Amino acid sequence: LEIIGERWTLLIVRDAFYGVRRFADFIDHLQIPRAVLASRLKALTAAGVLARVAGERHVEYELTDKGAALWPVVLSLMSWGDDFYAPSGPRRLYRHAADDGQVDRAGRCDACGMPVPPADIIAGPGPGLEATPDDDSWVTAALTRPHRLLEPLRPADAPAVA
Repeated sequence: LEIIGERWTLLIVRDAFYGVRRFADFIDHLQIPRAVLASRLKALTAAGVLARVAGERHVEYELTDKGAALWPVVLSLMSWGDDFYAPSGPRRLYRHAADDGQVDRAGRCDACGMPVPPADIIAGPGPGLEATPDDDSWVTAALTRPHRLLEPLRPADAPAVA
């Protein structure tokens, strides 16, 4: 908890699972103050949860193996939120890329019964994912489409979206 327990930190980690990698994209999606994000990214990098990866024109952050090991914690917290704060149902549904089985809250595929690592999960919108009328974030829009966890939401050489 000393590493991931500060305000905003788990949201940054969650977004990293969803493929958010650029500083500006974390700000765009989370509406986090720049100084706070810089501090959290520095701490997560120092702890080995995230790694800085050089792109052609920018730096990106991606989860390390240590960071990816947080998936059961993040999944459990999201499931808790769905249970108590999403009356319409889960905000996102998770499917096993190999057989399209649903991934349960314990991280197992209901079709094959195997535990599914994050890189083999496709996240898609669930019935509880509600559009926010004042949110014109491209990241938010990208997260409403099915996509594989841990894969960047945009190509490494793509320019920032205004």
